[in-house]
Formats: sequence, C-alpha cells, structure tokens
Amino acid sequence: MTNRIIALGLLCMLAMVSYAQRLKEILSDLDAPASHSVLVVAHRGDWRNDPENSLQAFQNCIDMGVDMVELDLKKTQDGVLILLHDRTLDLTTTGKGLPEGYTLEEIKKLRLKNGAGCPTRHQIPTLREVMLLCKDKVLVNIDKGYEYFVDVQKVLEETGTSGQCVVKERLPYQTVKSQYEEIFEKVIFMPKADLCRPDAESIIDSYLQNVKPLAFEVRFSQVDDNVIRLVNKLKDNGIKIFVNALWPAQNAGHDDDRAVELNQPDESWGWLVRQGFKLIQTDRPALLLEYLRKNKLHR
Repeated sequence: MTNRIIALGLLCMLAMVSYAQRLKEILSDLDAPASHSVLVVAHRGDWRNDPENSLQAFQNCIDMGVDMVELDLKKTQDGVLILLHDRTLDLTTTGKGLPEGYTLEEIKKLRLKNGAGCPTRHQIPTLREVMLLCKDKVLVNIDKGYEYFVDVQKVLEETGTSGQCVVKERLPYQTVKSQYEEIFEKVIFMPKADLCRPDAESIIDSYLQNVKPLAFEVRFSQVDDNVIRLVNKLKDNGIKIFVNALWPAQNAGHDDDRAVELNQPDESWGWLVRQGFKLIQTDRPALLLEYLRKNKLHR
C-alpha cells in the first residue's frame, strides 16, 4: 500500500511538472511570430462535447492542447463571480431569471444544460474554481467580465493566476486607465476594436501612444483597404492580433463553418493565418488544432 501511495504521489508530481511546462510552452509560442505558431482560443470551452462554460468543457480543452479558453462572468446575490454568458439563467441552466437573484448555495443546486437543452450533471462553476483548474495549464480569456475587473483581480491574486488571465473590452486607454488605475497594470488587459467602425483607429492609437498591449482583439465584417491598413499598423507596432473565427460577421466570411461545413479550411482558417493573426478564437478547437498541426503552426 505504501509503495502504491508513493507511486501515485510521483505521478501527481510528474503531471504538475508537465502542466507547468505546457504553460511555459504556450507563453513561449505567444512571443513567437505568427508565421511560426498560431494559438488556439476555445470559445466557452469545448462546448460541443460538454456544456459551455463548464469545468469539463475547459478540462477537455486542456487535454487536447488548446492554448487559451474563453469564458464569461456574472455575479451572485452574495457577490461571488460565476460563469455565465447570457443575462439570465434560462437558456443554459435549469434555473430561471437573473443570476444576481440567487446566492452561490442556490446556484450550486442548479445544473447546466447541454447543446440540446437537456440538463446534465454539471454545476455552474465559480471563477475561482476555473482558475484553480486552469492554473499553470492554459491561458484564460475573460470576455464578458470587464465590469467585475476589481473582483477578478482579487480572485487572480488569491489563486496565483494573474500571469495567465486576460481581461478585455472595447474602450480607449484613457477610459480603462481612469476606471481601474490601481489594477490596470496588474492584469493582462487586451483592448478590442471593430475595424469597420469609425472609432477603431482612435482606440488603437490611444494604446499605441501610452502602452504596448500584449494583444489586440479585432473584428471586421468586410475587408477593404482601411481594414488591411489597420491590421498592418498593429503588426508594424509589434502587437499580436486576436481574431474570431466564430461566425462570418466577425471575420468577413473566413469562419469556422466555412472551414468545416464547406470543407474550405484554407479559405477560412488559412486566410486568417496568412493575414498574420496570432490568436484565433474558434468553436471548433479540435479541428483547428488539427489544421494548424498539419501546417506545422502548432505543437
């Protein structure tokens, strides 16, 4: 029995070392040029196989080698950050109404629904639970959660995960700095810009003139000379670019479904790669990983 316990302990230690090494590899790949490696971001986790924003959906992503998982936040009645995309609980859980109308204890009695709308065994996780699961294993991208920036930072500090979590919003530098001056430099912040909107360049310039962000998330419903110019402006300033492959309006038709359902990966994912986008958010993480590995752009 003693030998078995020792063996299990050694296996756990090896797993921890392996995970820590994987995070180092992800951060190293993030520094490399987009022509050398592209990072995969899983939208709400592996939601095609397990409920979106569930612990299992994120564990699936870790197991398949995803680089970053995306999630959304809400707050309970007693002030705990939980994972939920929608304004209400109705669509993705067995609950009804606003999450802020429930205590955490009540939230934990609910169950997540799968893609077919059927209840599962999975609970709604807290941000703390997710960060502990992802610690030293994968980067985390908080999409809907900017309004909870202070609470997010507390969770990250308490779990020791500040260096692997990204918070983002479509606001100019001066606004973010004034709203969260004390913690702005403690958390990795990623600005967002719709390159087809008239305020896109002013948002980009507000950061380039003050601080060099790790990456910039962009979207564009069409491609024209100005969109290409702004993309090149970010790249010329050494900024990594995050793009969504989720649906056509976010990438001018170079989306996941075109890659998979129309069997045109080179015209969708390949096109995004050729533009020099470093991080691609997808609803098809396993298939995007397969495509990138085939083209020697992912480990």
